[in-house]
Amino acid sequence: MRKLAVLTGGGDCPGLNAVLRAVVRTARNYGLEVVGILDGFKGAIEKEFKPLDLQDVSGILPRGGTILGTSNRDNPFAYWTERAGQEVREDRSDEVIQNLADLGVDVLIVIGGDGSLNIALELAQKGLKVIGVPKTIDNDLLATDYTFGFQSAVETAQDAIDKLHTTAESHHRVMILEVMGRYAGWIALYSGMAGGADVILIPEIPYRIEKVAEAINSRKEKGKKFSIVVVAEGAKPLGGEMVVQSILPDRTDPVKLGGIGAKVAKDLEGLIHLETRVTVLGHIQRGGSPNTYDRVLATRYGVAAVDAALKGTFPTMVALRGNEICEVPLADAVNHIKQIKPDDPVLLAARKLGLSFGD
Repeated sequence: MRKLAVLTGGGDCPGLNAVLRAVVRTARNYGLEVVGILDGFKGAIEKEFKPLDLQDVSGILPRGGTILGTSNRDNPFAYWTERAGQEVREDRSDEVIQNLADLGVDVLIVIGGDGSLNIALELAQKGLKVIGVPKTIDNDLLATDYTFGFQSAVETAQDAIDKLHTTAESHHRVMILEVMGRYAGWIALYSGMAGGADVILIPEIPYRIEKVAEAINSRKEKGKKFSIVVVAEGAKPLGGEMVVQSILPDRTDPVKLGGIGAKVAKDLEGLIHLETRVTVLGHIQRGGSPNTYDRVLATRYGVAAVDAALKGTFPTMVALRGNEICEVPLADAVNHIKQIKPDDPVLLAARKLGLSFGD
């Protein structure tokens, strides 16, 4: 093996540059060349490549975002292409494979979440040698205990909760914080517990607004004139649906969520006798420098991805199991979303503390 290619796909998150730095430094230590693919799979189709050497990754460990750029809109199996003045979707995956072959690339390392890794698996099924690196702030990838970016996002959300506490207590209000978490509520659960929230609403547990109001009113009766509610964007009422902000057909996942915080606030009207305010944390969770945990985990993933490429077992994904980095079949990682189970120890601990999940 002589040359690796690497791309970052999907939404950005803290730690991407740490992985890239580790891939390049480890590969160069083994005498391998590294080619960076710009803007996710788009660059692989449009031939937007950049050789990466040690000077290219110098100083990027603490930097947020990705020096390669990323995209969650450019699936090579359904790529928007202009034909006869019209935008049509075309399967251009063969071009990806040919473009990489023309560069002399032996293995492609894909740093991404469920969408990007699904694309990587499809390319692998067409013969491309692929290694996956699990990236998502949602921590919803199966086959790994943690994805890098998650812990940094939790810290950001927890910091927001800490700040909301002081203003909630001062004004005797219910503060509702909407955080990311489309199909899994890991950010809401962990940040809510760490930040001392009173109610946590997650996609895995459909809530009843009456139960939410009951928890808030119970606190008020005990002299607590404020409450903190953390709600994942994918949470939904019992028998109801997720709140969809818009449909973006050119994205890997076309459903754009948003607005559940406002819905909870509106539905609480008349059930509680406190003012409510809603804060949507949004993309602040994706930005900024990775924390210590994510810097170490992302670095370990980058090193392990190069080692996995040298071992030659494809397609695989590097994963964290306990404190060990291992390799798992890529198909095992993308078949199902990792959700919070009813017997999850953190969830059970939160219940024993008296936190309400609206059920």
